[in-house]
Amino acid sequence: MDDPAVDDELWAEFHHVVNMTSRELADWLRTRDASPETEPLPDQAGPPTGHQVLAILRKRRSDVDRADADVMRKVIDRVRAQRRADLEPTAGEEHWRHRLMSIGHDPLKPA
Repeated sequence: MDDPAVDDELWAEFHHVVNMTSRELADWLRTRDASPETEPLPDQAGPPTGHQVLAILRKRRSDVDRADADVMRKVIDRVRAQRRADLEPTAGEEHWRHRLMSIGHDPLKPA
């Protein structure tokens, strides 16, 4: 049997911390980069980590590789460093919320 890139704990933690659906994240990435003068192509909107999270959300677990697992750990660490442990909905400064949303975590969304 192949050694899976993602164990049960990492898979569950990532999907707990990343509380936006792939559609919500894709919509957010397009929205955050749109301006009155220009709007990037949909697949170019948002930060690289946001695109990596979006790609992972669109994959089946069996298709996730070690590079994806590294991104998953990085996102979990970033969200946990900026949030309370219980991830209860929390209002904060707008730029803080938007930064977290760009990696798939909406701090105002119920757990």
